Amino acid sequence: MSTGVPLASGKSEIFEVVLQFMPDWVQIPVLVLIVLLVVGSWVFKLKRKIDQRRARRQGQTVQVAVQQGQGSGADHLGPYAPQQQAQQPSGADFLGPYAPRQAQAAQPNPQGSGADYLGAYAPQQPQGNSPA
Repeated sequence: MSTGVPLASGKSEIFEVVLQFMPDWVQIPVLVLIVLLVVGSWVFKLKRKIDQRRARRQGQTVQVAVQQGQGSGADHLGPYAPQQQAQQPSGADFLGPYAPRQAQAAQPNPQGSGADYLGAYAPQQPQGNSPA
């Protein structure tokens, strides 16, 4: 009862095609290296799990493999590091020309209405004769 659909995944088919293009004397060492890499990664993961389990049983902290002198990415920002400030500024401190203008003291209503801020878009006042 064959459906004609290959059971191999796309990755394995690509691997087979690449392997077929290699000469015979290169295929065997490549396969051996791949098997060694897979087995080596398994051994490394197993060793790390065993070390973590032993550390937990003994109540020790697990040592993370950090090289000497290696810090986090924030340690290497250099001139791009944020400046240390005593007071954390808010986003409104950086508005620049978009910051709201200070209200004038001569205004009777300190808050003003929406019409006070229309500027050039305010409706034109009729000049001279007023409808009576």
